[in-house]
Amino acid sequence: MKQTLQIAVRTLVEHVLRSGDLELTFLGASRAIEGIRAHQQIQKSRPDTYVPEVHVSHSVDTGRFVLIVSGRIDGVYHEPHRVMIDEIKTTLSDLNTLNEKEDSLHWAQAKCYAYLYGLSHSLSKIDIQLTYYRLDTGQIREFHQSHSMQSLETFFKELIDRYLQWAESIIDWYGVRSSSIRLLNFPFGSYRPGQREMAADVYRTIKQKNQLLIQAPTGIGKTMAVIYPAVKAIGKGLTPKVFYLTARTTGKIIAEKMFEEIRKQGGRIKSLTITAKEKICLRPESSCSAEECEYAKGHFDRINGAIKESFNEDALTRETIVEKAQSHRVCPFELTLELSNWADCIICDYNYAFDPRAFLRRFFMEEGNGYVFLIDEAHNLVDRARDMFSSEICKQPFLSLRRVIKEELPAIYKALGAINSLLVKKRKQCEAAAGMMAEKDPPEALFPLLRRFLWLTERWLSLNIKTQYREDLMDLYFSVSAFIKIWEQYDDSYATCTEVTGDDLKVKLFCVDPSVSLRNALSRCGAAVFFSATLTPLDYFQSLLGCEDMAEKRVLPSPFPEENLCVLISDHISTRYRHRKSTVTEVAETLIHLVEQKQGNYLLFFPSYEYMRMVHATFVNARPQLRTLLQAPEMCEEERERFLEQFVKETSNTLIGFVVMGGVFSEGIDLAGERLSGAAVVGPGLPGISLERQLIRDYFDHHLGQGFEYAYLFPGMTRVLQAAGRVIRSESDRGVILLIGQRFKTPTYRNLLPQQWQPISVRSEDQLNEILKRFW
Repeated sequence: MKQTLQIAVRTLVEHVLRSGDLELTFLGASRAIEGIRAHQQIQKSRPDTYVPEVHVSHSVDTGRFVLIVSGRIDGVYHEPHRVMIDEIKTTLSDLNTLNEKEDSLHWAQAKCYAYLYGLSHSLSKIDIQLTYYRLDTGQIREFHQSHSMQSLETFFKELIDRYLQWAESIIDWYGVRSSSIRLLNFPFGSYRPGQREMAADVYRTIKQKNQLLIQAPTGIGKTMAVIYPAVKAIGKGLTPKVFYLTARTTGKIIAEKMFEEIRKQGGRIKSLTITAKEKICLRPESSCSAEECEYAKGHFDRINGAIKESFNEDALTRETIVEKAQSHRVCPFELTLELSNWADCIICDYNYAFDPRAFLRRFFMEEGNGYVFLIDEAHNLVDRARDMFSSEICKQPFLSLRRVIKEELPAIYKALGAINSLLVKKRKQCEAAAGMMAEKDPPEALFPLLRRFLWLTERWLSLNIKTQYREDLMDLYFSVSAFIKIWEQYDDSYATCTEVTGDDLKVKLFCVDPSVSLRNALSRCGAAVFFSATLTPLDYFQSLLGCEDMAEKRVLPSPFPEENLCVLISDHISTRYRHRKSTVTEVAETLIHLVEQKQGNYLLFFPSYEYMRMVHATFVNARPQLRTLLQAPEMCEEERERFLEQFVKETSNTLIGFVVMGGVFSEGIDLAGERLSGAAVVGPGLPGISLERQLIRDYFDHHLGQGFEYAYLFPGMTRVLQAAGRVIRSESDRGVILLIGQRFKTPTYRNLLPQQWQPISVRSEDQLNEILKRFW
């Protein structure tokens, strides 16, 4: 059978005929919904001779392959002496300024529909009507053309001929890719223990369109164990596209390296990394307009050339995309999105697949596409999902903006006043509840006021008038729009948190249980693989990640010699919050004994910055000669890199890093060999008590009878295991893990430690010294 390539009429027309500037003018969050309603309203107003939503399709046999062009016509008039195609477009522009040749893309799309319809109904001629509807006034203006099928055929064939050169490049690529993958062997000389089994599980999951949760220890080669079978699945036609989803930049870099290893072995696969728009922008100080940005001016005149040249590359990394964008003077983010249509694997952040405000609509608006999700460090997705499916607004921005626009935008000024008044009342209620309160129901009285603000603001922003307050107004618009979007899915898994913060008031729609929203998001893929070194207990993650009951679960043992790891528990010291000041000296002395038994590099993990600084001060006072580093809050990427660069293999002095559990140094860093001799974890890392954590506890107490476990225990022990996972990274690594805290000796906590660990309880400094001396 000949290979097929499918393309929508609109995509075909835009690819061949687009030209001019990139103008990211404001469209508004409700524009799509209003557009759909306008289409339906116009279609209902048409006479009985009118048939709405007519699907058309045509196959073009090129000799080498079949190109299937399809689309959906807004409506077709069937009248006694003519057939007329109706293409409906919505706008906020002045219709009186339009002329018949205003938008060549609109006419081209309509002419393609007319040709496809005429061809399937053996017509000799056909009429076309472009119907423009102004959303804010309801005004309608129509333009008409008549065409013979011969003229439409000429137009369509010219369009196809111009597209075929690109289409042939795609077909050529599919052939090269499939042949290379068929011959591709595992990129490394041999599998690590457990890696082959993991790869086989992943491939079977993709083939069966199932879900899989894998807990695999650090160093087993998890990334290649999921990417290699996914590439093989692409070669077999089991999936059209793979999404490698990760929470950290380091995760993206590791995935890019694994694809490069595959290419070194002859595998041809196009991987593309999506970088956030604000991070890849070449003119961050300018707006996305031809007046301010040279990459926006004439962008569509040059974009096809940029795509064609970029397609010669298999590794579409951030650096490659920026280079091509600069060379062709196009927007790098828009080039990224264009190339994503043709990439085999997309490496990106979780939010591009799951976030209701940011997911890639070009791929995920319809189900049944058969995509594969590979979800890296999946333990992070629980809290990230809570953030993605929650939203908040604060009172102060409404009040500040109201003062600025009072004279120029009186209607919006009034709408902001109504919102502010309601929030003032809410603030008084909150102050009476000690500054913080939680409610099961959302603030229903607030939503009509917010919708009114959105409606008025959208109308003004759509005019694209430049003012000093425009950006602040747009920011507030998007914040409110996000808040409304979350409110629309508010159910029993949500709670409303209200908190007084200084002079401000925060109202948050908090997602207590993200499983329902994640389950809906997972319908966007055919198969999903969740993998991490810490998915303990698996039932907890299966539940919160929205997995199906039929999802498979695997726990792989460590492939490294047990004698290379020494696990100690100093379980006679209390690290509970109320005891920390009284035991700080004992904790510091225990840590000193850990690091003085062997010269090397150590990481010491704490549950909070406050506790870390307290112990650090005592530690330094006792051993001022020892070199220490202290993690600071909100460290930038450059500062983090400088911190890690200090951990060198050959060191003349011991180096001790004081860091926070669950932070940037708890995962995604690789200090192999002599770069790290040991780690200490002080306390079980339970999240701090807060309103939101208590809501989680109450919710899961009610539903599962496991409130403490879901709110505190499981998240805390995940942090512990992630921190401990920094020590052994390869077969030759040797190291020490020291857990400090009485709670580690209880079954509740101890049962969550890896089975292959054989922890030794230490009750004295002499015992600790003796065990460490014997191990080293």
